[in-house]
Amino acid sequence: MIDLTHSSRQFFDSDPMPKETLPSTRFLTRRDAPHAASHALRGLQEQFHNIIASADVRWTTRYRLIEKLGAGSQGIVFLAERQGAHNISLPVALKVFSPQLHTSSRAYRHEMERMARVSMQLALIQQDHVLDVQNFVQCRGVRMLVMEWVDGFDLRHLLRPVTLRNVQSRLNPERVEYLTDVLITDGPQHSRLKPGFAIAILRECLSALAAIHRNGIVHADLKPSNIMLKRTGNAKVIDFGFAFEMDDKTAPRACTPRYAAVEVLRGANSSPVSDLASLGYVLVDLLCGMTPFAGMQRFADLITAKKQLPERLPEFLPPEIKHDERLLALLRGLIDPEPANRFPNAEAAELLDHGAASFQRQLVKGDLSSEYENEIRLWLQEVN
Repeated sequence: MIDLTHSSRQFFDSDPMPKETLPSTRFLTRRDAPHAASHALRGLQEQFHNIIASADVRWTTRYRLIEKLGAGSQGIVFLAERQGAHNISLPVALKVFSPQLHTSSRAYRHEMERMARVSMQLALIQQDHVLDVQNFVQCRGVRMLVMEWVDGFDLRHLLRPVTLRNVQSRLNPERVEYLTDVLITDGPQHSRLKPGFAIAILRECLSALAAIHRNGIVHADLKPSNIMLKRTGNAKVIDFGFAFEMDDKTAPRACTPRYAAVEVLRGANSSPVSDLASLGYVLVDLLCGMTPFAGMQRFADLITAKKQLPERLPEFLPPEIKHDERLLALLRGLIDPEPANRFPNAEAAELLDHGAASFQRQLVKGDLSSEYENEIRLWLQEVN
């Protein structure tokens, strides 16, 4: 159990009236009871007026750590319960930042101050496909990020062959055939998504990127494990641990090489168009059922492969879509090795003639589209 004391203009108190203000009822007679109840109510009213007149309201918030959701270089993410009044609780995700990789407590504090600024910028965005950030707090000097708990699965988990096999083993043949035709099927290295399904996810991720870029934030680490599908059927971009404000020239830079843009691998800072390239590499994974850069460790090899990929896409795409010019144009507009040749921003990747919306309209005209939000919701009910 973690206890945190908060100060806020909002009021939420698990014990709104100090115990010493309550009248003793140990020896009250029945005749005294109405007077005692009236006195207690007056005490509550006095506390109410004190609170709304105050500019500094404090309470203790408790988080009960339930389960470790993930761990990385920055720290550990837990599923936690935020305890409230009357024994209520709310599930949240709590990221506890480790000081281990920092050279000093001052360096840790400086980095946490930067992350707190980014986190609060994200909290103000309030976009449906961006992870909801709730607070940035500290306990005994250790910083923690309070976020919404996303009830669902990340794309890395959903693409694992074992995930698909487990689902198929529990379904009747008709349902398996339907999933194969509409949503997901086997791929060379991992499961692959059908084009309409993959583009539906892409469009919601583009919506998230457009929102954070408009507010001056670069994600800098888009990859399958940082995109979740909620049980409601919607996509959510998560894990902003490497994110930074565009005008912050001192922010540390990091990336996941397999999904990093060519210019980032060459040493340039991440940017909105490098986020688009990372999302494009994720889309290649989803459509091809493989990662063209699997096994590559050296940056030079990755750069060469990524420079060649736009022209080699038909080698990796499945037969039914490898000659689809609209899809090829969309992919190349995302992953072109030259930043200037990519879509200029996320809105353009969505709305231009060869963007994601145009491709999905083509599927609708060909009667190859589906109500993917509902399809995803039903499918995730079948996933462990």
